[in-house]
Amino acid sequence: MVGGTTRNSLAWGGIRVKTRLALWLAVAGLAAAMPALAHHSFTAEFDGTKPVELKGVVTKIEWANPHVYFYIDVKDDKGNVANWGCEIAGPGALLRQGWKRDSVKVGDQVIVYAYLARDGSKLADARRVTLSDGRRVFGGTPGDGGPGDPKQ
Repeated sequence: MVGGTTRNSLAWGGIRVKTRLALWLAVAGLAAAMPALAHHSFTAEFDGTKPVELKGVVTKIEWANPHVYFYIDVKDDKGNVANWGCEIAGPGALLRQGWKRDSVKVGDQVIVYAYLARDGSKLADARRVTLSDGRRVFGGTPGDGGPGDPKQ
């Protein structure tokens, strides 16, 4: 017994309680930071000098964090079809911007005003989407550093 405290109360499994607590807090802090590390700014992935208008039919929707993605088949001038991925804000931000989970459905015809991916892939940051019913909704992530709509 040391100063009214037993050795067993100072150590637990060979590691001091304070050390175990500090390790647990560090691991919890890293785990909490993982979503933030996975998120990116607009300019990290997209080119604000390369706006594009994509017209196509929705083929797939992934409603999940940190971003919602939908995919559209787009025909070029020669009739070739390419499937484009369109990144928009996360579910919570979209709901606050007027979106509903069923705003975009597979089979819908949409027009997407977006910015191209820096890596040249068929991925675009959708800033504004004209839905099949004619409504236009903002799809950008608030505060991501991206430009406004390419067309007003």
